[in-house]
Amino acid sequence: MTTLTDTASGYHPPRDHPPYRSSRLRHPKQPLIPVRDPEAVELSGPAFGVTDVAALDHDLTRQHPGEPLGERITVSGRVLDRRGRPVRGQLVEVWQANASGRYAHQLDRHPAPLDPNFTGFGRCLTDDDGAYSFTTIKPGAYPWRNHTNAWRPAHIHFSLFGTAFAQRLVTQMYFPGDPLFPYDPILRSVSDESARQRLVCAYDHDLSVPEWSLGHRWDIVLDGPSATLFEEGGDH
Repeated sequence: MTTLTDTASGYHPPRDHPPYRSSRLRHPKQPLIPVRDPEAVELSGPAFGVTDVAALDHDLTRQHPGEPLGERITVSGRVLDRRGRPVRGQLVEVWQANASGRYAHQLDRHPAPLDPNFTGFGRCLTDDDGAYSFTTIKPGAYPWRNHTNAWRPAHIHFSLFGTAFAQRLVTQMYFPGDPLFPYDPILRSVSDESARQRLVCAYDHDLSVPEWSLGHRWDIVLDGPSATLFEEGGDH
């Protein structure tokens, strides 16, 4: 797996992006420390496999006794390398806000209601075709105090672990047609329009399940000209 830290492509956001105020607090300010033996780091780090994923981990709507509130959706896609080859056995994790725009996290101060039947975390492994699939609830927008009347567009966080913990990549998937796109400095920190569009899923009617959920497709490309943009640090 390749980590996208290359700025030569012209679309990777700077580490300190003033409109996104949190980047000033979180980006590295000291010289990076080289890892002299990357293989040794990977040997001592955690690894993930089939024993770490339970049968219902991919269905965020069935992890509690009751039904969560909101619009049920299916999010599916493939994890591919730059040549379009499937990446098999990849641990894919997601986390998100509930339908009211609130995370089930102690640091979330948004006064929207928590949903006792929705935690907002799931995981699965890609199959031999590099495919993944989640059933979940469409997250709501939420305020985040970055600037006056700041609201984040609806999005789902994705994490891909590669073959070792040190290879972890994190990104966000957005939903088409969101009116908050022009006002979100996190998404706007990606200067290239085509790169921003690759972070937006597509509605796919063939993925919609009758009487159950609406379908969205989002492929993740790890590197190359059509790569999905990954973050250099985590945030919601």
